[in-house]
Amino acid sequence: MDIHLLDAEPTTGEREAVDHVLGPPASSWDGGVRDAAVDTRVARGGHAMRARRDLLLPALWALQERIGWISPAALGYVCTRLDVPPADAYGVATFYALLATEPQPPRVIHVCEDVACRCLGSDDLIATLEERFGSEGELSADGSATWLRSPCLGQCDRAPATMVSLAGEAHAEHVVAPATAAQVIAALGGEDVAGWDPVTPLPQHGDRALVLLRRVGQVEPTSLSDYRASGGYRALRHALDVGPEGVLRELKLSKLQGRGGAAFPTSTKWEAVARQPARPHYIVCNADESEPGTFKDRVILEGDPYALIEAMTVAAVTTGCERGFIYLRGEYPQAQRTLEACIATARAAGLLGPDVMGSGLPFELELRKGAGAYICGEETAIFNSIEGFRGEPRSKPPFPVVAGLFGKPTIVNNVETLVNVLHVLEADGEGYAAIGTEVSTGSKLFCMSGNVVRPGVYEVPFGATLREVIELGGGIANGRTLQAVLLGGAAGGFVGPADLDLPLTFEGARAAGTTLGSGVILVLDDTVDLPAILRRIAAFFRDESCGQCVPCRVGTVRQEELIARLAAGRPHGSVDEELALYDELAQCMRDASICGLGQAAANAIQSAIVRLGTFRGGVSA
Repeated sequence: MDIHLLDAEPTTGEREAVDHVLGPPASSWDGGVRDAAVDTRVARGGHAMRARRDLLLPALWALQERIGWISPAALGYVCTRLDVPPADAYGVATFYALLATEPQPPRVIHVCEDVACRCLGSDDLIATLEERFGSEGELSADGSATWLRSPCLGQCDRAPATMVSLAGEAHAEHVVAPATAAQVIAALGGEDVAGWDPVTPLPQHGDRALVLLRRVGQVEPTSLSDYRASGGYRALRHALDVGPEGVLRELKLSKLQGRGGAAFPTSTKWEAVARQPARPHYIVCNADESEPGTFKDRVILEGDPYALIEAMTVAAVTTGCERGFIYLRGEYPQAQRTLEACIATARAAGLLGPDVMGSGLPFELELRKGAGAYICGEETAIFNSIEGFRGEPRSKPPFPVVAGLFGKPTIVNNVETLVNVLHVLEADGEGYAAIGTEVSTGSKLFCMSGNVVRPGVYEVPFGATLREVIELGGGIANGRTLQAVLLGGAAGGFVGPADLDLPLTFEGARAAGTTLGSGVILVLDDTVDLPAILRRIAAFFRDESCGQCVPCRVGTVRQEELIARLAAGRPHGSVDEELALYDELAQCMRDASICGLGQAAANAIQSAIVRLGTFRGGVSA
């Protein structure tokens, strides 16, 4: 694409899409028709326009959804409206996998090829599509549709998964999972597919021991009255009654640790923001769970959305946050529709806005849609993405609690962590800490997928063993033998059959040299080609590296090349020499990368080599 954009004229549809987000232009300086009388009365852009840069990604999404791609003329119009340099805006548009800057048909089918879906037939599905339609990106007979390979879509419990995107004035996105070749072919042909946007299955449905998942499948997700009848908004009322110090005290007693993988004490983060004199304060919910094999947050967002809204409001009134953002991964259309409806309902009911629950405290909440970038799960990359920049991590310090979103003190928590806060207030801190172990308190959500009888999200108290959770899921499917389990996702680690009695706690995982990460339990039976899975993990990190730092940008490419050689049985020199080289490469990425992506890019692969002996003795695909 030529980045000299400002001379190109956008179409009426492109203007309407952008204006729907940014409002109509006020003057020619703001992208409107030149009118001297108006121009002299209206501020000529500058700081006022640039202050709206955070609307860049929503404006690009509006074009993608309405037109199907972002043309040079449309991008130029966005640049004029927001006073963003064309090269800068182009860099943002091309950063995200779900945004297209080349012509694309209005109907696009994204077909997952990641690890969980590979275990359950996505390779066969892709082969059928290639035979019928040609390689990815090729158009259907009438040019109205195409299909693309996709990294994890967060539908691992109902693999193999696809997502259908339909551009136009009546834009829509739908999930088809599990998907058959017949369904994908029908969608490519323009047909509505029976069974798309399925209801989230909950294997523990009806279990009275559930806490975090107790409402999922039991109440209508968008019904505020149902939510309140089941105990909703009691935690917020309690938080308003006891005040910020009371909430922080209960959080400390609970020993609640973050559920996104880092296990940072929640009370420490909240207290640090509450004590900051700089204003305003922000809260960001990281709902961009893009780790392959992870889908626990999606289950809450689709099945119990008001719990997240209430929990973020509790955090806001406790720490003085006037505004919050839910940063939702772009592949969750069902969650997006549900959250948008619930936020509007909560605002109309006085549970959001200038006077939360009659307390006199303001809190406004906004949904921001990610666009297909795994790196935006990193807390500072989220800030850049919301602010309208490329989703690249920032160097720390300063830490987010001091200088986060828009340079102000910011809380960042994931969905599961925030929803746990409600139960801390319901049970009180000591009651919450009595569940689980001394270090790992409360219950934990695990995303079980792969070759298991009943995949899905499972809630168990910390301390349950890996064997017990797999047995909850019915054990290995089809009577096969367990080969390995991937814990924590692509950035986690593999364990073998001998590790099934591993206690699922933060301290237990550390002692065993692995991690719980984002709660992934991906079960692989003896039919799975493990070297091919490792190659897919390497390809994932190569694709998802933001490219900002050399150790990660170059290291992930070299990692994939090395694993490809080993998987094909064609090492440079001996296998031992290649593995020695790989150890050096992995250590370099771990020591020198800016953020956790590069630091963890070799974890799973190295664990397979060390724990499972993969590639030792010349194992090949």
